[in-house]
Amino acid sequence: MIADRAITDLTVGSAGTSAWADSPASDGALLVALEHSLDLGDHRSHPLAQELVSNAQLILTMGPHHLDRAEALGGMGRSWLLTDYAGETPRPISDPFGGDLDVYRATFVELELAIDAVLDRLVADRSRRAH
Repeated sequence: MIADRAITDLTVGSAGTSAWADSPASDGALLVALEHSLDLGDHRSHPLAQELVSNAQLILTMGPHHLDRAEALGGMGRSWLLTDYAGETPRPISDPFGGDLDVYRATFVELELAIDAVLDRLVADRSRRAH
């Protein structure tokens, strides 16, 4: 999605508030990613930590408890619910962990739509700043 917009200077990371360090993606995430020609085979989890938060310009979270944790680690003013930053009514995106494949598929669609809107916002914001 980033490449489709020809964005070349954006670094994206992922971390979890309940993640075990260095765990592989869940089977559901691996399978749904493969359905969309994405390979998560090398993905490893990272716990959300103060260093990650302090190095991030923007932190987007799936749920309110993630947002609270990011802000508690120093991300106040740079942390948003993903849906809020995407211009939607602020709401959590469901965590599919432990759910069946249909739950993972639904979460994939939710994330894809919200991320698409976020990238549109980032491109528009950059364009406004350039003029």
